[in-house]
Amino acid sequence: MNWLQLLSHKRPGETNSVAHDQTRSRFEQDFDRIIFSHPFRKLQDKTQVFPLPEDDFVHTRLTHSLEVSVVGRSLAKNVGTFLLEKYPELAKAGYTIHDFGGIVGAACLAHDLGNPPFGHSGEDSISSFFLTNPKGQLFQEKVSEKEWKDLTTFEGNSQGLRILNSKGNGGLKLTYATLGAFTKYPLSSSTEKEKGRKSQKKFGYYQCNANLFAEMAKEMGLVSLGTSKWSRHPLAFLVEAADDICYHIIDLEDGCRLGLVPFEQVKGLLAEIIGDSYSEEKVQKIESQNERLGTLRAMAIGQLIQECSDEFIANEPAMLDGSFDKDLTSLIPSAPAMKKIIELSIEKIYRSKLVLEKEAGGYEVIDNLIEAFATSVYANQFGNPLPKHKSILRLIPEEYEVGLKGVESVYEALQIVIDFISGLTDSHAVRLYKTIKGYRLPV
Repeated sequence: MNWLQLLSHKRPGETNSVAHDQTRSRFEQDFDRIIFSHPFRKLQDKTQVFPLPEDDFVHTRLTHSLEVSVVGRSLAKNVGTFLLEKYPELAKAGYTIHDFGGIVGAACLAHDLGNPPFGHSGEDSISSFFLTNPKGQLFQEKVSEKEWKDLTTFEGNSQGLRILNSKGNGGLKLTYATLGAFTKYPLSSSTEKEKGRKSQKKFGYYQCNANLFAEMAKEMGLVSLGTSKWSRHPLAFLVEAADDICYHIIDLEDGCRLGLVPFEQVKGLLAEIIGDSYSEEKVQKIESQNERLGTLRAMAIGQLIQECSDEFIANEPAMLDGSFDKDLTSLIPSAPAMKKIIELSIEKIYRSKLVLEKEAGGYEVIDNLIEAFATSVYANQFGNPLPKHKSILRLIPEEYEVGLKGVESVYEALQIVIDFISGLTDSHAVRLYKTIKGYRLPV
């Protein structure tokens, strides 16, 4: 792989080359398009880890995505400074550190767009409907083997790529470089995975986007690793690192603010990351515990940004030939401290009553919604809809209703249902569930 190809500012479907504009680059346009998009705004009411409590502020998918974008931009500018010196042809072509920041910043903004309501329980519920629900299992004989694999292994990353390239979402048409950095798992759901490759832990595109991803890989010169799988775009490692840094450190901060983890324990873990720059005397001079927590969090994130930047630079040649395939945060000097944070978070935060109640409710809500809408859409498109089916169909927003017109494939019809369900906010999902169950009726 080479950086001139990897930094392609062309968009899918474009045939002519486009001049690189330094005034407002296409990567900055990507960032702006995501910010103003409808799917991005919905993240303000999607759970990150905790349902919104009454007594304190915690992060949503929206605030998390904004913070990941800030961290990713800093990582990319650090790396971009190095790459511009190493490869003079990049500067000659008009690229600056702001282009690296724009690509990674935009990809980070979009990294959670495909996540459904209620976090991982929402993902599991969509897959479980097709795997275990008798009404969902009936669809197996109506789709291909590869399409069935997509339906039974719902993946937020693949859903995100579908959203970014869907005409129904305003046709964002992001650049190849941003789409490449966004795709952490460049393979399909039916592709055989290789053990030990972090980029093959999950999958990154559905069958409906297979041709698009092959086009992306060719345009950027990604290394082919076999049928329907490629090496990662190197900047995807920075997107992953930014996400890892934010959710490990900031979930811990939220856990402390909600009283799930003692401040002294959090302080010790963050001090371990901060290292020689940590000063207990300076921390004690800060009067408010929340301010102390914020200061320690900022210092820890700053240290992690530097360590991950250094690790990327050290492994950049191996990234270009496709042989490097690990997450950066597992290799840095602070990896042992990060491991402790993960273990503590699992014990005290992710298994807390607040989180488990949210997950349990999420399973019930999503399972009922996808059953109602999938069976109703199928009956309307391919069978004989009952009055109940027609009534439920009237609850589908216009943009999805338009998408269903003329659909001939059961797979594509079900994908549109999944687009609708996964695109719901937490609050909207609960209201819709109450409506179809008869718990919430107009008076």
